Amino acid sequence: MAKSKSLGPDTMGTRFYKWLDERLALSTMAGFLSKKTVPQHKHSHWYYWGGITLTFLIVQFITGILLLIYYKPGPDAFESVRFITYELEFGWFIRGLHHWSANLMLLALFIHMFSVFFMRAYRRPREFGWWTGVLLLLITLGFAFSGYLLPFDELSYFATKIGLDVAESLPLIGPALAAIARGGTDVTYLTIQRFFTLHIIVLPLIILGILTIHLVLILKHGNASPPSEEAKPKNKRKEIKFFWDFFVKDITMWLLALNFLILVTILFPPQLGSPADPLAPAPEGIHPEWYFMSQYQFLKIFGNILPGAIGEFISIGLMACALLLWAIVPLIDNTGKAGKRAKAATYIGLLSIVILVVLTAWAYLAI
Repeated sequence: MAKSKSLGPDTMGTRFYKWLDERLALSTMAGFLSKKTVPQHKHSHWYYWGGITLTFLIVQFITGILLLIYYKPGPDAFESVRFITYELEFGWFIRGLHHWSANLMLLALFIHMFSVFFMRAYRRPREFGWWTGVLLLLITLGFAFSGYLLPFDELSYFATKIGLDVAESLPLIGPALAAIARGGTDVTYLTIQRFFTLHIIVLPLIILGILTIHLVLILKHGNASPPSEEAKPKNKRKEIKFFWDFFVKDITMWLLALNFLILVTILFPPQLGSPADPLAPAPEGIHPEWYFMSQYQFLKIFGNILPGAIGEFISIGLMACALLLWAIVPLIDNTGKAGKRAKAATYIGLLSIVILVVLTAWAYLAI
């Protein structure tokens, strides 16, 4: 009887690995990743939020694909969501995972963004990492807005209608943008089809491209340490290997995030309101989701001070300027040292948090 070959350099598995390595440079990537390290300090726990955000994004893609099997954009949109929620076996669970992972992804993204900001991880040479991160935030908000209409119940219809009315108030391009988004003069089934295309094709393609660039930049430049750590001598700084020391901790946080998502979905399953009725008046107390509440309140404040289109125009212009200021922070705090510019950046970050929290709380109290 012939003896079986022992594993060695000439085994089929080894030859297959060599074949892949020659074409994909696996050994080069493995060598790079084996040398990658992560700073270890008292603020290291903030590094996990990027991975948690990515985890919820993956859940979004998986559950979104599952929902596509039964969702029908157009006149049957509401009925298809009603079927998924109340009749399809475990449909409520899949829809709940999709709904809550979207909310938790945005929350994790905000935490990640501010932790990156206060660690000064936007400084040279990480400026493009910051700019791609800002773009990812805007695209994620676009996901949230476009997906909100798809159930086409009463709440989603009027919230989308108000949002597009605000966009229409922009001078020059506003009416054209709103008309393109609606597919006409009002929110109809054609609007659902346009938002559906944006939600499942256009935005996913854009976010995958920018996310790839973002991750490559993180791999290239590594995790930034806060200024307090950067000030220490190199022999005083601690690091751990990404594989497998940090990666195991990262996976643990992903699993905890997934468990929390499942718990929230079970405790607070998604519901569906009444079908959208364009002829009915908007229900009292209608408001956007929490991640748009600060902007909503800001528009209300200026609407009371300066009623009409001029108030909307000024408020939108101020929000655009604030976003631009947030994006160009790497150009403001570009010395890499403590000083007036670093203090100015800190004030910008603290003021941004205060404004977001105060306006959001104010908006909910005013309902």
